[in-house]
Amino acid sequence: MQRAELSQSMWPVEAGNPVRWRISEGLVSYPDALAEMESQVARIAAGEADELIWLLEHPPLYTAGTSADAKDLLAPDRFPVFATGRGGEYTYHGPGQRVVYVMLDLKRRRQDVRAFVAALEEVVIGTLADMNIRGERREDRVGVWVQRPERPRLPDGSMTEDKIAAIGIRLRKWVSFHGVSLNVDPELDHFGGIVPCGISHYGVTSLVDLGQLVMMSDVDTILKANVERVFGAVEIEHRG
Repeated sequence: MQRAELSQSMWPVEAGNPVRWRISEGLVSYPDALAEMESQVARIAAGEADELIWLLEHPPLYTAGTSADAKDLLAPDRFPVFATGRGGEYTYHGPGQRVVYVMLDLKRRRQDVRAFVAALEEVVIGTLADMNIRGERREDRVGVWVQRPERPRLPDGSMTEDKIAAIGIRLRKWVSFHGVSLNVDPELDHFGGIVPCGISHYGVTSLVDLGQLVMMSDVDTILKANVERVFGAVEIEHRG
């Protein structure tokens, strides 16, 4: 599927208000973020608020999705652990990781969960491509992956791969929340307290680890362009 085809055929832009684009400075606690998402999703579902894409960073923490297996939490006392209603298993959030919470009304777009996940993957893949990194999907693994040809191959002969972005969503009345986490420059050893997304035998990487010495603001600019390509226009939210 070509990038242009995805944006035109899967997520046509509807007339109406653009998606709000919010960037929070500093670190946002997970409970505060979850409460804000719950509030925004309820208002969007009720027709009282426009759709919202919210970019932020969390302090170091682990979250457990609805499929999390307790044995995959290797260091339960290392960072706070939060149960969450999103899909998926354990993941890490922390400084240097761009978290993108996506609150879109799929009733106005397309009521297809798999297509929505593919669209989120496309945003990440396009963002990486704009930085000359090839991100790839895997049929058996959610998220976006980067091949590491400079490393030894796996025991089965396949090429070593690292995960650069995780995706976990939840829907309520067909309004999405949670979303994407893209590793810009987090402490990669912090992922060692879990089996990320329940997938062993694979590593975790970041933009900086791959040689892209970028600022978070630069990544945000590229993300915004790719969000607009896939989901339509966004409007920067100015909060008083």
